[in-house]
Amino acid sequence: MIDLHDMGKRARAAALHLARATTEQKNAALGAMADALEANAETILAANRLDLDDGRANGLSAALLDRLDLQKRLGGIAADVRKVAELPDPVGQVFDAAVLDNGLRVSKRRVPIGVLGVIYEARPNVTVDVAALALKTGNAVILRGGSETYRSNMALVKVLREAMTAHGFPADAFQYIESTDRKYVGEMLRLHQYVDMIIPRGGNSLHTFCRENSSIPVITGGIGICHLYVDETADQDAALNIIHNAKTQRPSVCNALDTVLVNRQIAADFLPRVVEHLGKDGVTFKAEAEAYTILQGETVGARHAVSLPNGYLIDPAGPGDFDTEWLSLVLGLKVVDSLDEAIEHIRQHSTQHSDGILTQNPDVANRFLDEVDSAAVYVNASTRFTDGSALGLGAEIAISTQRLHARGPMALEALTTYKWVIVGEGHVRH
Repeated sequence: MIDLHDMGKRARAAALHLARATTEQKNAALGAMADALEANAETILAANRLDLDDGRANGLSAALLDRLDLQKRLGGIAADVRKVAELPDPVGQVFDAAVLDNGLRVSKRRVPIGVLGVIYEARPNVTVDVAALALKTGNAVILRGGSETYRSNMALVKVLREAMTAHGFPADAFQYIESTDRKYVGEMLRLHQYVDMIIPRGGNSLHTFCRENSSIPVITGGIGICHLYVDETADQDAALNIIHNAKTQRPSVCNALDTVLVNRQIAADFLPRVVEHLGKDGVTFKAEAEAYTILQGETVGARHAVSLPNGYLIDPAGPGDFDTEWLSLVLGLKVVDSLDEAIEHIRQHSTQHSDGILTQNPDVANRFLDEVDSAAVYVNASTRFTDGSALGLGAEIAISTQRLHARGPMALEALTTYKWVIVGEGHVRH
């Protein structure tokens, strides 16, 4: 029987210890964690292979298996831990300093949030990212991973905790709920006297459950229905490369492209090029009526899936297709009349994760940036860059699509809050 209240108490006590740690102490522990991941790689990867075998036997989707797979990624994960150690420590930073007319000196000072609760599925890399970011920011953490990655997580937790404790940090700073019983998710969401923030990493059902059942603030995100709009001035060769990268570089992740919107003025020329360029790498397509007509060279007719002579599959888009995060080699195609229509489509169907425009018109680009309210908005670049490591943050604990208190990849600064510091010389208020 796992006592989550006891875990919460111990995490709160550990957070006090972490808040006193120096940057040098934290960085030394992070370096040791990266070394330990590499030194114990075979043990970790062996556990991961068992999880992968079970996942295949249990019919996990290709997207989930990809997220679960550490076999070629562990070295990069360790490198990200070292990157976190190299980054500036946000804890203790002073900002917004001022001297008031009455002589009071006021400022804000960054401090850890306290205790984080992270609930995640099929993502063993999250175990490492959370450990590194939480340690650097002085936060204790309680983790609850999914059953499909249990062996991988247990191997990682053991290695990381041993490295932490060897450098003087309490083991309770990094705790893992060693059970796959879902009742502990509900219990964790009610530990408001100990846990300061809940971060779910998983599908929409997990996010909804956390929002509806938590007595603790919840940061949600990581579900991406991502768009690129190609306007009539776009460099079409560059656009094809960007679309190809955004869709195929790693299709199972939340910043992979789901829908391409094409301006009507170039649709007849550009859409067949998209199909030819991506279809040869296994991408299939969901096309709305006008895009389907262009690609088939005929009226839509019976509206059933049709293979082009070159074998590329074009499927007429169904009612929910533009509200689907594909997480696979499927791409939605739609013709739009204008920037206004493109923006309106994104407003209706985006999850406000990552959306972009491909254009050579700076005025159009700036209007897109102003009016598309996503966590990451792109001009002439792949949506695949919405990632803590790719944006120079070292790692990420989540990608928030909320407005409070953080948006986009959440890394060091997003895991801090601040206190007001007021210094006087015998000041009293009259």
